[in-house]
Amino acid sequence: MKVYYDKDANLRLLKKQTIAVIGYGSQGHAHANNLHESGMKVVVGLRKDGASWQKAKKAGLRVAEIAAAAKEADLVMLLLPDELQAEVYERDVAPNLRKGAALGFAHGFNIHYSQIEPRADVKVIMAAPKGPGHLVRSTYVDGSGIPCLIAVHQGGKAARDLALAYAAAIGGGRAGIIATSFKEETETDLFGEQAVLCGGLVELVRAGFDTLVEAGYAPEMAYFECLHELKLIIDLMYEGGVADMFYSISNTAEYGAISRGPRIIDERARAEMRRILAEVRSGSFAKEFIAEGRTNTPALKRARAALREEPIEVTGAKLRAMMKWLGKKKLVDRAKN
Repeated sequence: MKVYYDKDANLRLLKKQTIAVIGYGSQGHAHANNLHESGMKVVVGLRKDGASWQKAKKAGLRVAEIAAAAKEADLVMLLLPDELQAEVYERDVAPNLRKGAALGFAHGFNIHYSQIEPRADVKVIMAAPKGPGHLVRSTYVDGSGIPCLIAVHQGGKAARDLALAYAAAIGGGRAGIIATSFKEETETDLFGEQAVLCGGLVELVRAGFDTLVEAGYAPEMAYFECLHELKLIIDLMYEGGVADMFYSISNTAEYGAISRGPRIIDERARAEMRRILAEVRSGSFAKEFIAEGRTNTPALKRARAALREEPIEVTGAKLRAMMKWLGKKKLVDRAKN
């Protein structure tokens, strides 16, 4: 595996071009601002007077409607939610995409599952930071960056060089850029989100909190033990792997981990992970998610509403309000990004 850095990227390839960043959500705001501060000519494509229009303008970025932004761009970076990309591409981007232009993604979903099928003359690239957009932005501002994956669907070496330059311009070259494929990025990303990072981990935290509260312990104690201290453990693993984390904690905690952890993540859990991966690889999850998006995301909306009422969220909001330092440098500021 070869890792590329800033020295390997030719940013002059981008400085000759107009880059249209379509969308201004978590990834969109980070890419647009990082590109702009790297000296690139950026236009943000948005729905006229949508919620993000003024946010982008206040950040000092040029804003245009999506079709107009696509029409002037040499590179269109499609950073809308996955479930919206195909419709917006067909309606606003494809009819206005210049011959020989480039089309970029930060996740391979719509290309890998054939929801978007670009013309043969279009270069199709991916530059996927391995972290949420708010971290892509905050690390760039701090002078560091998030590792990035790059891939080429169409366009050969010219497209690969463009993807490498783009990844460097958003800060990836400071941390490391790795070449992959749309297939590998999509399938590993979806599996990781569902089975570990956003699905499995959240359910483990919820289950631990509920178990303690149901047994009569104070919700505040349950929150500290099952959620708050999680950051300390993750930071240790992030910096030095599992071995460093075990080295740092007490012998009691380490023995409890090695003797009880496998009782939680047992063969049944591992078998379920294999089933989740099979659903990702077969495309059945993609079909399910696309159907959810086409019906205005009812399951997501119900889950979001229910989450606001969960005891772990109510307890956490009260405890976080006590920790004034958390608000001084927030990764997520809903008024700005």
